[in-house]
Amino acid sequence: MANWPLVQREKEYRAISAALRDETAVCGVVLTGDSGVGKTTLARHVTAGIGAGVRWVAGTESARSIPLGVFAHLVGPATSSDPVTYLAAARESLLAGGNAVIGVDDAHLLDELSATLLHQLAIDRAVHIVATVRSGESVPDAVTSLWKDNHLLRITLSPFTKEQSVELVESVLGGQLEEHSADRMWAASGGNALFLRHLVDGARQANTLRQVNGVWQLRGRAAITSELASLLDGRIEQLDEAVLTALKYLSLCEPLNLDVLAEVAGEEAVEQAEIDGLVRIEREGRELNVGFHHPLFGEVIRRRLGFASSRRLRGNLVRALRERPLATPLDRIRLAELALESDTSAVDLGLLSAAADDALNLAQTPMGERFARAAIEEGGGPAEAELLSRALMWQGHPHEAEDILAHIDTTGLDAPLRLRIGLQRVGNMFWVMNQAERAEEILEKVRAEVDDENLLRIVDGIASACALFENRIADAIALSDVALESPDALPWAVEWGVFGGMLSRALSGRGDELDPLARRAREAERYTDGLLRYPAGIGEILGLILSGRLDAAGDAVQRYVAFANTAQYLSWAMSGILVSAVELARGDCASVVRRIEQTLATLDGDEYSASWNFPAYVFLAQALSALGEATRAEEVLGRARARDGLHVAVFRPMLWIAEAWQAAAAGTVSIGIERAWAAAELAAKTGQLAVEAEALHTAVRFGDASAGPRLAELAEQIDGPLAGLYARHAAAYAAGDGIELDVCAADLEKLGRRL
Repeated sequence: MANWPLVQREKEYRAISAALRDETAVCGVVLTGDSGVGKTTLARHVTAGIGAGVRWVAGTESARSIPLGVFAHLVGPATSSDPVTYLAAARESLLAGGNAVIGVDDAHLLDELSATLLHQLAIDRAVHIVATVRSGESVPDAVTSLWKDNHLLRITLSPFTKEQSVELVESVLGGQLEEHSADRMWAASGGNALFLRHLVDGARQANTLRQVNGVWQLRGRAAITSELASLLDGRIEQLDEAVLTALKYLSLCEPLNLDVLAEVAGEEAVEQAEIDGLVRIEREGRELNVGFHHPLFGEVIRRRLGFASSRRLRGNLVRALRERPLATPLDRIRLAELALESDTSAVDLGLLSAAADDALNLAQTPMGERFARAAIEEGGGPAEAELLSRALMWQGHPHEAEDILAHIDTTGLDAPLRLRIGLQRVGNMFWVMNQAERAEEILEKVRAEVDDENLLRIVDGIASACALFENRIADAIALSDVALESPDALPWAVEWGVFGGMLSRALSGRGDELDPLARRAREAERYTDGLLRYPAGIGEILGLILSGRLDAAGDAVQRYVAFANTAQYLSWAMSGILVSAVELARGDCASVVRRIEQTLATLDGDEYSASWNFPAYVFLAQALSALGEATRAEEVLGRARARDGLHVAVFRPMLWIAEAWQAAAAGTVSIGIERAWAAAELAAKTGQLAVEAEALHTAVRFGDASAGPRLAELAEQIDGPLAGLYARHAAAYAAGDGIELDVCAADLEKLGRRL
């Protein structure tokens, strides 16, 4: 294992140094904290820099039964059996070298005589002392009195903060750590330096921590080193067999309902596990669920399980869970996952199909794929094939997704299933395979085969979204209105209708109309694919931004982030695009660059992710340009242009605005102004009035005073205060009115726009 750098704890470092240099009333410090938080590392780091002679000893279980055993190598063999005489001789030997520092690691393991000697040295201020004590352990009275009687300063070391953990890992890896991966490492390690080190080294050994486009990503289960497993094995081997069995069950299904765990493992075993601090019990709604107190402990338990015993234990859990109602999607997912790897003879097709749909709804696409494939193996048909196609599409496998559905004979299928298959092909073809024309052909064929009005509204909804991305703003709004006309429209009709209707209204400056649509989306998205909410949600976020409600946009985006935190890396990355839109509007360009670089490292794995990540290129290029990094911005723009097409035509005016920023950053401001006007003209031509205002204001910021009259016209047509403020800014600049320019700058800042 490579040497790891030291994360500075400046406050603690200064306090320890002061105590060891006679700058305080105490003669040293005792560092307390959990195992692995860095007590010894910090203590040795401080003593290495003080210049005095340092003598280190370490308490151990084996030396605990030997009087003065911890100091034996420093004081020599005993010359007397009398403890008092032996103690005096030991003291004389320790002090023979003059003023010194005594370092005692794991002072809670000292024998009574060693603890007494340390206590006497502290009382007499004969030496300086730095000691470490593990929290939660029994400590000799003589050691406890060191800080209780104010001989030593007690400092409790807490685990690293998330920021400190990221700093440490990035310094070791030599590159940027993805935020989603950082969250996982933080949750798994709890900020414990030792656990974090073994987690990173284990993940690198297992190749689950790897660098993609300059960003380190953790994928798959947490992996730990054999060294850490050995450290924790000692505690596991001391457990009662019944408690260990309870932990084995929990390692296979976490969190687990308290009553279920008690049923299969016994109530007393679960109670003892909680008393021992191995598990925690938390209330979630009306349920009590059990989880490991420390996640890595579960990984070690799972490593000890054989294949046969794992299948048997999962089977016991399956039989217990089957007797209980499956009230939530998570209940069905948990049961299906256990059943697939248990000793049960067969898994119910209906359960697998429902669990696949649930997983897709919760944005757990790899799990959705797994359940859908298992359902097909159990005899599933076109319905399960459609589920598999959706899972594959979201994961960037569009050709396989299309092959599955294109060869299905839909003759004889019921109308809803035929529609699902047809529209899945449309979505895959349009947004992932980037074949808008072919998708439109399939869409018209699907429409011709549907005669049910409720189902037709779903067709209208997806047609609205297609029209939106083709930059047919008026058509998108009209089709959205039809899809959403009925308050009882089916969830997929609402989700697609809002997708097309919300962003089209946002871009056209009709931001005041978005709130009712957003409320309907929140109701419908509980029944549709979880990942769809992100490309659909950009309409809500941009609408709030473009109408000047930046604080509301910041609040709204947190709902998307919260859902991503319960899902997996794809939803995290897609939520990052929405967060970056808010950060860019606020002028926090450095955060945009870091976030989008991480997002693209996740989403940009193949050429078929263009429609989902296209706005990310626009935001990144503009942020880089604002930071003066014109060369990098041009490279990003080149990647965006390579992905341009009819399927993302709606973002072209915004792309041209980013090109204007890049030109200005490169020193060709006049070209930047020309590009901003070109973006404004394209936006005006296609009905994107709010984007037109952004483009014209960009020209004003670059020194063009001629945009004022048109901005004044737009201010009368666009909802919210922002366009009017742009018009005032342009007029003040044209008039050379410095006072009004200052007022405009202050008003922009009040709206949250600092750039």
